[in-house]
Amino acid sequence: MNTVKIGWIGLGKMGIPMSQHLVKAGYPLNVYNRSKDKEDAFKAQGIGSAASPAELIQHTDVVFVMVSDDKAIDDIFTGENGLLKPEVSGRVIINMSTVSPAISKEMAAKCIAQGNHYLDAPVSGSVKQAEDAALVIMVGGDATAFEQVKPILEKLGKLAMLVGDTGAGNTAKLAINTLLGIVAQGLAETVTLARQNGIDAEALTTLLNNSALGSPLIKIKGEAIVNNNFNAAFALKYIAKDLRLAKDMGADTPLAQTAYKTYQDAEAALGEEDIIAVIKHLG
Repeated sequence: MNTVKIGWIGLGKMGIPMSQHLVKAGYPLNVYNRSKDKEDAFKAQGIGSAASPAELIQHTDVVFVMVSDDKAIDDIFTGENGLLKPEVSGRVIINMSTVSPAISKEMAAKCIAQGNHYLDAPVSGSVKQAEDAALVIMVGGDATAFEQVKPILEKLGKLAMLVGDTGAGNTAKLAINTLLGIVAQGLAETVTLARQNGIDAEALTTLLNNSALGSPLIKIKGEAIVNNNFNAAFALKYIAKDLRLAKDMGADTPLAQTAYKTYQDAEAALGEEDIIAVIKHLG
């Protein structure tokens, strides 16, 4: 049994399978989620739950945070019962959310002032990769703190890599997700063009998957188009959010601008569906 006590905040589609890998690895775990019903499955396993982030951090050595956006991070860290409220020290707080480099730098400074480490460690991959512990984890922050928690991160992904100082993980993730938005839109446009000219999606995606352009993303999202399955593995509203953050970071090249506009325009109608539902907006 591992002796490092871990807290996990955020039991969404990614947080649940990721935290379960730590349970399987033998780490003592406590969880916190704003919607308390999501804690029930963990309680059934004998896993503890905390009433607040403030309570959670007092009983853990390492805290993972996996939530949706900058506002949620601000609430979790600085809210009335936030992580920073108890003023405990010696913790490593790992923020795996896809958020702005700016919020990471702000929260890192607050953590350091209390004697804690902060790592931004967003992931590349969706629910399937989370379930398979096959995520790619990009980390920004102190190298010593990273080496301390790297064995834990390696239970969650196939690669955990320090890419720079605080905010570097977020920067890398937003750059990668800019490409994700561009490629998903490109696939949707390619299928649309083929359909308009008498070639069905299944035939086209078979050709793509056997060509130099084939990739796991093309395969998975191509199958989603063929099966008309737009249930969200990665919701369109999140790529719209990530492209807004990338734009704020300086993404103003032609393809980035085009993807940004496309997903912002599609978000109101298709935000809860998968990213590849952008094909409905383009068609």
